[in-house]
Amino acid sequence: MQDKQYIIFIAFACIWIIIGVAAVIALLKSENQEIRFGKWGLIVAIPIIVPFVFTLIYQVVRPLILRH
Repeated sequence: MQDKQYIIFIAFACIWIIIGVAAVIALLKSENQEIRFGKWGLIVAIPIIVPFVFTLIYQVVRPLILRH
């Protein structure tokens, strides 16, 4: 497989995302705040998450579409 090195990159990226989410939750919990997402939280999160998910899906499907 030509893209084995990218698997490591994507795995570390996922680990960093999980660590970041855990850090934000820990920060909010340390100040005894509720963890809730309102309308403004979704307005900020959706434009960040949607392109990321589309890019990952495209990279998974691309080899199936562009067979030589």
